[in-house]
This record gives sequence, C-alpha cells and structure tokens, in this order.
Amino acid sequence: MSLLAFVARHGRWVLPAGLALGIAVPPLARAMEPAIVPLLGFLLFLAALRIGPGAARPRPGELPRALMWTAALQIVPPLAAIAGLGALGWLAHPVGLGVVLVLAASPITGAPGLAILSGAAPAPALRQLVLGTALLPLTVLPVFAVLPVFAAPGDVAAAVLRLLAVIGVAGAGGFALRARWPGLGEGRGAVAIDGLTSLSMGLVVIALTSALGPALLAGDAALWAVLALVFVLNFGTQLATLAVVRARGAGRDASALAIVAGNRNLALFLAALPEPVGQALLLFVGCYQVPMFLTPLLLAPLYRRLGDSG
Repeated sequence: MSLLAFVARHGRWVLPAGLALGIAVPPLARAMEPAIVPLLGFLLFLAALRIGPGAARPRPGELPRALMWTAALQIVPPLAAIAGLGALGWLAHPVGLGVVLVLAASPITGAPGLAILSGAAPAPALRQLVLGTALLPLTVLPVFAVLPVFAAPGDVAAAVLRLLAVIGVAGAGGFALRARWPGLGEGRGAVAIDGLTSLSMGLVVIALTSALGPALLAGDAALWAVLALVFVLNFGTQLATLAVVRARGAGRDASALAIVAGNRNLALFLAALPEPVGQALLLFVGCYQVPMFLTPLLLAPLYRRLGDSG
C-alpha cells in the first residue's frame, strides 16, 4: 500500500520515466511488446473499478449532448480523414492509417486526470471516457468497414468482436468488483487503484516505445517527421475542438472536450488489428505518446486562462 501510495502521489512522473526507460533500453521494450494488449485491458478494468457503475452513468440531462459529442469526435473526423487520405493515396501507409485510427479512438483512460493537470473540469472528460469507450465497437464500425487493412466484411466483424471482448470483459469486471466492494473507490482503496493505474500506464509506455527507441538511436530521419505530424495532430485537434465547442456554447465543458479530442487511446486498436498491421503502427503509436504527456505542460496555461475547471 505504501508503494502504491507513493506511485499515486508521483504519478505524473511515471509516464515520462516509462518513456525514457523504453527508449534507453530497447530490449526491455521489445520484451514487453506482448504485454501491451493485456495491460490495456487491465487499465480499462482499473478505470471501471475507480469510476464505479454509478458515476459511469451520465445524468439524464447530460446524455443527449454527451452522445452527440461522442459521435462528433469518433465518427466524423476519421471518415473525413479517410476521404482526404484516400484521395491522396496515403490511406494504406502506416502513418495514414495511424492518423485515421487516432481520430476514431476513444479517450485515453487517464483523460480525467489529464484534465485536472491541465486546469480543465474532470467530469466532462470522465463522461466522454465512459461513453466513448462503451460505444467504440459501434462508432468504429463505419471506419473499419472502409479501411483497406480489412480484406472482407468478416475481418471487420472479427476486429470489432475482439475490441468488444477487451472492453466488455475489462469494464464488466471492474464495475462488478466495485459494486461488490464500494469502499474500493474511497480512501486507501482509491489511492491503491490510482497507484496501480500509474504503474500500469508506465509499463504500457515502455512497451509502446519498442519501435521508437531503436528509430531514435539509429537516427532515423522519418522519426522526426512522424513526431512533428503527431504534435500537429494532437495539439491541432485540441485547439480546433476547443474553438468549435466554445462556438457551440459548450461552456465549462469546452476545455475537457478539447483534451479528450486530442488524447485518444490509439493503442487499444492493437487488440483488433491484424498483427502485421499492428507491428507496422508501433512507431506511430510510440510517437503519439509524447504530445499526450506534454499536454499539461504546454496547453495547461491556455486551459487555465479559460477558467473551465470551476
């Protein structure tokens, strides 16, 4: 418990530490690659356990708008990207595929914490995390249906079922355990879950850098192009979403919606994609972790100035 409490207190440093360790020790990152999907499932389990079934249900008045934003964030942008990248002939490239999948993914499990660190309201981020993850097998259907990595409708169905299995088993397990022992979401139980979450996220980051570390050490020029692209994609998506939702009158939800729009659980798709495709995506996935970690440092001044956390 004392170790988990220590990790929970210093959780914001665990992710950069995992990134540095994965880059510095490529054999360790490669050895942990097979653990990516199980760790992602465990993170979803911990998120459900921490949130609990009661808090996971949006209030009736919030539900229509939350569903609208989920569809707007997880269906419209990836289909627009597919149209644009397909016209340019870049859709089959791992980078083009990575861009589409980022825009189709649900928010990262740490979205509420990221909102707090960035000076935004955590409740809208939590709401979008729950709905976005629960509806992901549905929102991703039109995206998977037109991606060239799936050769037949049966491949699309199998990918969605794999995704549904990971989300369903992890989420149901976490909610069931929390319902059985409600006290896990309070006091020392909550601290232990937060510590386990930070530790697990750090381990995932190490595994996700299996392609990033060797590319960096080899001086691969393509690495810097991909890093520049993911920074533009992440921060550009946040800023564009912020402008749109504020113009639509989202009020105090604006900053949180911008944060979840840019910081997506791209790695979760590794459980659904064919293995060769997932391997080709690892460099893009590893690079995308970097702007996520820097969001609280680089964009927090903007979000705090907007005052959406009150």
